[in-house]
Amino acid sequence: MTEVRNAEAEARRFRARVLVLGVVVLLAFGLLVARLLYLQVVRHDDLAEQAESNRTAVVPIVPNRGLILDRNGVVLATNYSAYTLEITPSKVESLEQTIDGLAEIVDIQHRDRRRFKRLLEESKSFESLPIRTRLSDAEVARFAAQRYRFPGVDVKARLFRSYPLGEAGSHAIGYIGRINQAEKARIEESEDEANYRGTEYIGKLGIEQSFEAQLHGITGVDQMETSAGGRAVRKLDSFPATPGQTVMLSLDIKLQKMIEDLYGERRGALVALDPRNGEILALVSKPTFDPNLFVEGIDQENWQALNESINKPLLNRALRGTYPPGSTYKPFMALAALQLGKRSPSMVVNDPGYYTFGGRTFRSHEGGLGGVDMHRAIQFSSNTYFYSLGVELGVDAIHDFMAPLGFGQITGIDLGGELRGVLPSTAWKRQVNKRAEAKRWFPGETVSLGIGQGYNNFTMLQLALAEATLANGGTRYRPHLAKAIKDSVTGVVTEIEQPQGENLGFAPQNVDIVRNALVAVNKGGTGTRVFAGAPYTSAGKTGTAQAVSLGQNVRYNARLLEEHQRDHSLFAAFAPAEEPRIAVALIVENAGFGAAAAAPIARRVFDYWLLGQYPSEEDMAAVRKGQAAAPIGKPRAAADVPLPTP
Repeated sequence: MTEVRNAEAEARRFRARVLVLGVVVLLAFGLLVARLLYLQVVRHDDLAEQAESNRTAVVPIVPNRGLILDRNGVVLATNYSAYTLEITPSKVESLEQTIDGLAEIVDIQHRDRRRFKRLLEESKSFESLPIRTRLSDAEVARFAAQRYRFPGVDVKARLFRSYPLGEAGSHAIGYIGRINQAEKARIEESEDEANYRGTEYIGKLGIEQSFEAQLHGITGVDQMETSAGGRAVRKLDSFPATPGQTVMLSLDIKLQKMIEDLYGERRGALVALDPRNGEILALVSKPTFDPNLFVEGIDQENWQALNESINKPLLNRALRGTYPPGSTYKPFMALAALQLGKRSPSMVVNDPGYYTFGGRTFRSHEGGLGGVDMHRAIQFSSNTYFYSLGVELGVDAIHDFMAPLGFGQITGIDLGGELRGVLPSTAWKRQVNKRAEAKRWFPGETVSLGIGQGYNNFTMLQLALAEATLANGGTRYRPHLAKAIKDSVTGVVTEIEQPQGENLGFAPQNVDIVRNALVAVNKGGTGTRVFAGAPYTSAGKTGTAQAVSLGQNVRYNARLLEEHQRDHSLFAAFAPAEEPRIAVALIVENAGFGAAAAAPIARRVFDYWLLGQYPSEEDMAAVRKGQAAAPIGKPRAAADVPLPTP
């Protein structure tokens, strides 16, 4: 009996185990079926896409960057194809040994190593970085024969940016450079992330930066079938890239280069505008730089030379250099007096050669000019007249009149980075000073504003814009460099729409009074010698602005000052006076009297634009030395002068 009971108990235990096992098996199969349903039904599309990507790779096709042309179709920025020797650091065991080995096959200079090291610091280790660019065919062949020795190293054909005219117009054109980490992060957060896959370079300055969206183009893709090891087997599909658009500028590069040559080794800035529409004809900043240095990643030696130079060649002085306008400000002070009814043009002010206010004496002409009305005060640049006018108007009235002309304002030019400068007011002084006693505006501070000194600090772009507005009778246009966009596929040229000009409401008779006085400057005033013999009528104003402040009783003597402390030479003008087609404002830093250094450059600009004349070599040499007045030698036909070369 005992054995029977034991057998029955064992059988029951066996059946229980079988039942449990059956339940476990059913649960396992149930889970498997549920998982299969989830994968086959719920995750079907996602997994199908992943499976497809396991055998296909999407390779971006970087578009050709668009061209930049001047107003006459001269190419200012283009592209060329070249072989580069590139290293992917993550695939290389020893970078130093690899580079040393490569140096036995191709020429690798110390500057190439320095540039590679800098790029390595800025990039991720899996990126391919160039150790040498512009390989010759012989160098490519030598490396190909030894390629098996260098895993992680390859030769690639890449497009490079080229600036055929070198330094000419570099601040306006700008340059491209390798995308840094900050720019990469910004792109990844933008809607353009997909369009920049595979792109390694981006506009960094000037038109290259401002019109990056138009110049970059649309990235294409190749869909490639890959093996299990990731190697391309065949192309499945292709969507070609769309080249970037061509940006057509209003700049005349031959005029631009002529002006740069007239400056020589001197520092300064010049802006030439068409007063009828705001087109920029020349935008000069001296010294210049070669944008080609940045295309492949500038080496440390050249970077230090540019960045640490006392002459600051990377500074765009036309947009970011701020200066007192000196006497070029006087015509606008006169217009303010007329518009605000503070002085009549016939009112006579005695100029004894100085002006006394608040116990301080402000200097004017040696010996004085005697009685001067508004016309003579502008023509012969009477400081006394405008000292007293500044006091009569007051700082806030001056500010409110000058701001619409563009002084101390962002002009809205289609280049980034312009500075506002300083157009002072009582509110401005309260804002910029922290100490209570420094917030107060003192009446004596207004005196120097009348002659364009004191706190006044403007860019040459602002002065040129004001001059153009005066020239056309009071309509302010937005200054702009880009004139049109040409579609790279269809060839259709589309003008870039500009905002309507703003009429500032100047009374025509008031503009005529100031205009006639400015014509007299070039006919019988400080600009007479420079514009002698010109077959057109011009209107202009010379200016001399202090670079450093002198004590009240200290007389200016250039020979006793360091070169960087000497007065600046300025000139603002337009021509023809009756129907202006060009307005110019320029400064030659630390060059002294405006009629000696700045005005001769403006005369050559007008002769080029209005007469089609290019200065003789003899004349250009004299201008560079500050020893020119009217042109000397026989001028050349501008059309016959070859385009500038680097």
